[in-house]
Amino acid sequence: MNGARKGDLNKGVGDRGEELAASFLEKHGLQVVERNFRCKGGEVDIVAREGNTTVFVEVKTRRTLAYGVPQLALTPFKQRQVSKAALTWLLKHRSPDAPARFDVVAILLESEFTYSIEHIRDAFELAL
Repeated sequence: MNGARKGDLNKGVGDRGEELAASFLEKHGLQVVERNFRCKGGEVDIVAREGNTTVFVEVKTRRTLAYGVPQLALTPFKQRQVSKAALTWLLKHRSPDAPARFDVVAILLESEFTYSIEHIRDAFELAL
């Protein structure tokens, strides 16, 4: 498989995971405010609200466990990128002191219609 096709496949897996994660979060009472917020310092897959708390959600999706569970892909470097993007989002929305947390939604796509989802609340602290 050439690099372009593998990249397209991985993007498709990621996009499917984000769709599933957004639906899951909404079904469990969170309001999705924004998806794929990008800035110079990094990106956040999903920004949601739960009550007055802003929830920054990183979605990790895998098709197999060959490289371990999806949440293992959230390295300290990636945590810093998500943290920088979250701070930028809070400043942009004039709420730098609002309560916030970082969650992870880990998804294993077993087939086109079969998957498992784990929602990890307060998965990590602000990392700079």
